[in-house]
Amino acid sequence: MPNIKEPMMGSGLVVIDVQERLAPAIAGAPQVTARIAALIEKAKEAGLPILATEQYSRGLGATVPALRHRLPAGAVVEKIHFAAAREPAFARVLRTHGVRHAVIAGMEAHVCVLQSALGLLAQGLAVTLVTDAVASRAELNRDAALARLARAGARLSDSAAVMAAWSARQAG
Repeated sequence: MPNIKEPMMGSGLVVIDVQERLAPAIAGAPQVTARIAALIEKAKEAGLPILATEQYSRGLGATVPALRHRLPAGAVVEKIHFAAAREPAFARVLRTHGVRHAVIAGMEAHVCVLQSALGLLAQGLAVTLVTDAVASRAELNRDAALARLARAGARLSDSAAVMAAWSARQAG
């Protein structure tokens, strides 16, 4: 399984459901959103594909403005399944960009992040969870999801380490 330090070819940032009506209920949402914004900026600088999902945007709203204006055109994919990997449009964008290693941030860790990451792992993609850029309403739920994903084969990292690795690959 590739790790974050291996060549960036095939890596992409996936931002799961950081939406206007969901974010206010999430523990530490302002800090998590700021870390995701930094990840988006670093991914753009590194030339990595960026994809964001919105779960039922009619009910949960659009991606929060602090992230929405940073996302590249066409980066947002609407979904109705908790697992983004089940959405044909999401799968199509991943294939188009050749993403084989999904670096995941977003909300809620124990629902859509968990199901999306498990789906990508089942499809044979490498997955890295950015632990300080993944959140739930309750920390207990977040921690349980991260533990389950680690057992399933996902790698766990933090935003500073991910961005440092992307910078090191750019420089090298």
